[in-house]
Amino acid sequence: MNPRILALGDGALTLEFGDRIDPALNARVMAARDALAALKLDGISDVVPTYRSLTVHFDPLRLDREILTARLLEAAQAPAKESALATRWRIPVVFGGEYGPDLAEVARATGRSEAAVIEALCASELRVFLIGFLPGFPYLGELPEWLRLPRLATPRAAVPANSLAIAGAQAAVYPWQSPGGWHLLGRTPVRLFDLGDAARPALLAPGDTVRFAPAGRDEFLRLAADVEAGKIGRQEWQAK
Repeated sequence: MNPRILALGDGALTLEFGDRIDPALNARVMAARDALAALKLDGISDVVPTYRSLTVHFDPLRLDREILTARLLEAAQAPAKESALATRWRIPVVFGGEYGPDLAEVARATGRSEAAVIEALCASELRVFLIGFLPGFPYLGELPEWLRLPRLATPRAAVPANSLAIAGAQAAVYPWQSPGGWHLLGRTPVRLFDLGDAARPALLAPGDTVRFAPAGRDEFLRLAADVEAGKIGRQEWQAK
């Protein structure tokens, strides 16, 4: 489908590229976001990338709707390439046991060993499609075909904060304790949302990429204590 513009009231426009979850569509969304950012248009208050669309909130008293529409359609033609705004992250995870209570069942359901599940997940460079559901909650994809399982039949009432989970073609990390129906494989010491960082409270942003790295229990506890004490900054998790 050709890109199209949808009006959201008098203060937002959505640039829509398609109707499905598709890494290629998402790459076009990120390319349009970057192209629009390069224009530095006055009057834009927020830009929200999703799987397949880009929503732009603006002040109609400062930015004419027709001008923004034209600029969005121009941005839609930007070639899909690696985003200049993206960051690569390496996030440690302790897998299984009390931290990943569903790992054994995921291994059984996929006919693989627990080690094979961990290895496959950590070998995948996962793209941040969007942030949603909770502040800082990243939808990451895509997982290998054999690792794609439906959500739990009965969601948990409380998933611990920082839990790494999978469902369908995606992985995610819960930044907060919340209900959830995804399969819990492990937990990370990394804080995915920090109100102390006013410029960027969410660690991950759409277009970023993530690789998970196995960590032992002792390493996890040490890193978690250092994060809590403020001894480790966000730059520690950026891929070298």
